[in-house]
Amino acid sequence: MKNTTIYDCKIVELKKIHNRAGNITPIENMQDIPFNIKRVYYLYDIPSGEERGGHAHRKLKQLLIAASGGFDVKLDDGRNKKFVHLNRPNIGLMVVPGIWRELNNFSSGAICLVLASENYDEKDYIRKYNEFKKLKNI
Repeated sequence: MKNTTIYDCKIVELKKIHNRAGNITPIENMQDIPFNIKRVYYLYDIPSGEERGGHAHRKLKQLLIAASGGFDVKLDDGRNKKFVHLNRPNIGLMVVPGIWRELNNFSSGAICLVLASENYDEKDYIRKYNEFKKLKNI
């Protein structure tokens, strides 16, 4: 975890299969994303001005997708910061362990779909920024 940086977080363009009846984007373990999906969840009905995230993970990898609408993701490795706007359902943001993330500026009706490499484990969360920087040796 200590050596990960914001530059290890990547945009992933997912397949988009189009036909006259609409689009579909399939996501398969270890083919479309570099991990096996153990958990899927989504954020929705986020009130205007609210933020989500505000934590880092010790070992969890995630792919964040704007399934509907859009939102901003702030990535922080303790030294560098990067901002990514997600607003297309076939574009994901791979977030690696050891990166502080904050999600905000949700559009009305936005849905953030999250594909996670691990089951929920509260011990994997780093919820205090000072603790995060200490773990990163910063």
